[in-house]
Amino acid sequence: MNSRPFYHLLFSACLCNICLTADFYTNNWAVQLAGTSAESVERISRKYGFINMGKIFTDSNYYHMKQRAVLKQSFQTHLHSVRLRKDPMIIWFAQQSGKSRKKRHSFIPPSDPLFHKQWHLSESFGHNIVAAWTRGYTGKGVVVSVLDDGIEKNHPDLAGNYDPAASYDINDIDPNPDPHRTLYKRNRHGTRCAGQIASVANNSVCGVGVAYHAKIGGIRMLDGDVTDLIEAKSLIFNQHHIDIYSSSWGPPDTGSVVDGPGLLSQEALIRGVSQGRGGLGSIFIWASGNGGMNMDNCNCDGYVNSIYTVAISSTTNRADVPSYSEPCAAVLTTTYSGGNGNQERIVTTDLNGACTTDHTGTSASAPLAAGIIALALEANPTLTWRDVQHLVVRASRRHNLKAEDWTVNGAGRNVSHYYGYGLLDAGKLVGLARNWSAVNSQKKCQHVILKYMPVKIGHYLRISWNETACRWDRNRIRSLEHVQAQLSLKHVHRGDLTITLLSPAGTPSNLLTRRHFDRSSAGFSGWNFMSTRCWDEDPTGVWSLIIRNTGDRHNIGELTHLHINLYGTDEHIFGRRMERTMIHQCTVRNNNGSCKDCPYPLYIFENICVVACPPHFYELDSNSSTYPQRHCLPCHRSCETCSGPEGTHCLDCPPHSTFNPQLGMCSSPNYRCRRA
Repeated sequence: MNSRPFYHLLFSACLCNICLTADFYTNNWAVQLAGTSAESVERISRKYGFINMGKIFTDSNYYHMKQRAVLKQSFQTHLHSVRLRKDPMIIWFAQQSGKSRKKRHSFIPPSDPLFHKQWHLSESFGHNIVAAWTRGYTGKGVVVSVLDDGIEKNHPDLAGNYDPAASYDINDIDPNPDPHRTLYKRNRHGTRCAGQIASVANNSVCGVGVAYHAKIGGIRMLDGDVTDLIEAKSLIFNQHHIDIYSSSWGPPDTGSVVDGPGLLSQEALIRGVSQGRGGLGSIFIWASGNGGMNMDNCNCDGYVNSIYTVAISSTTNRADVPSYSEPCAAVLTTTYSGGNGNQERIVTTDLNGACTTDHTGTSASAPLAAGIIALALEANPTLTWRDVQHLVVRASRRHNLKAEDWTVNGAGRNVSHYYGYGLLDAGKLVGLARNWSAVNSQKKCQHVILKYMPVKIGHYLRISWNETACRWDRNRIRSLEHVQAQLSLKHVHRGDLTITLLSPAGTPSNLLTRRHFDRSSAGFSGWNFMSTRCWDEDPTGVWSLIIRNTGDRHNIGELTHLHINLYGTDEHIFGRRMERTMIHQCTVRNNNGSCKDCPYPLYIFENICVVACPPHFYELDSNSSTYPQRHCLPCHRSCETCSGPEGTHCLDCPPHSTFNPQLGMCSSPNYRCRRA
């Protein structure tokens, strides 16, 4: 039997194993020679183009050799290896590889006086935040702005991280975001939320923020007349500087209101995800609402159920559903907040330089999520707004959260109307972020189910259709993200209706639950109900929409319009590999701190090295005098992905633009032609 193939395979396996475990290979070799005479060493050096750097040990035949013709850093061993192995004068050799080494130190908890009361940050609870901190992620380089009633910028626990470029008073049109105080209105909400995100650590004041090295700002926009214009200007403020916008507000949670962003605010959200963060997309975090006691449903809040926001729900320190929590198919994830009765609440900053132990509601959950996501953006600054949502789904887990409606969707994920995909795990999130490559461009597939033939709504109505998910065109969706049911209906008592959407995999989405305080006869007019519960499912197959009248059987209505909008990606999301570390540290920096060099074949993106350039950037190889290294350079502003800098180099388009494949161009976005 010929053993050579076996040894060849064994050697290949070993070599592959070396390739996978080494961070990078250098142009330095360690060589053990059979002879130690100066002539033999010089002969070997000349033969293979080495520079003899001298003996490794003074009394040995191990030599340090350097090869000028080889890159200083690369991901592959050099072809010299084959020739060196055949030379009888060489006993052993090894091309030197850079190895990852970490200082062995234990995590030292912050010394802030109220840190021991920040139970939600403790290792005993499920957010796993200490694991992210221990890995070195504390929000460095990330900017978060709280859209609210202002923040106390000189608060001793915020001043060290305060960022004036992330702050403004939209109400009074000036750069000072300080809240206005009156006898009847303390305006402390924004300051409390800001402290949760980025309170300074180890300064002997209050507690710490989740991302205690992030920069924090505040937009004062709720202390005055709140108009569509005010909201839109707040959502778009300094969008290339601010990474995350945290919002803990919305329409009244009375259980009778159906309201959302106006035309300008809707366009601001779309512009944010299309243009913010240099084209990667602004991250909009939204509290899901506190209308649980009023039997409200956050799908009646157009901010929470927007595909462009991350809806955050709450749980208590006992893993219960809080009394204020609203069930909602649009909720993506959950964080801790204050509980019912005597249960623990949240420690954070308060007005007049003070601290509070009494913050609660989904108002406290949203900034906690914003802080955790800031840790992920530090781990991987190339994440797009949709990447963040994908990672949040994957980093959320059922844990011990109590609810009766837990189910497993068609992609095998636990999901609940109260908790979304569960409790957000910071340690898991940063770990996934480092290895995550950008998801393919967003696809939108529309299906008009009902338009010209109204259907009577009696006690029960079920409409089913076979969905192809645009299988035969460029909008094909293989893995679902968001699904919208845009509908118009008339009914004498809107609050009696429930609406359920069933996916082909059988996943139920309760788009509307009974709202006892909603006695309106206005019905719905083109309202977008949204679900994230079918995330990663294959959307092809039979879908059903079920409308029930839970009130008087004699109260009838009429469904006049039903459009289904599917959003997702054309890739098989479960088939993607995530073994590679996508983000690497820069190896050489200029005097000003900017990145100068990355190991081949990495690309320079801002101040880090990346395996591949993110959307809105194209890869430029090191073949020009302007950019001697491989760089990620920005696409034309009209492109989502591109092959070059011009408007005719587009490969795909951002939301609300149309692609012309013949010209390689994207149309100007039409923000107003359709709601999302």
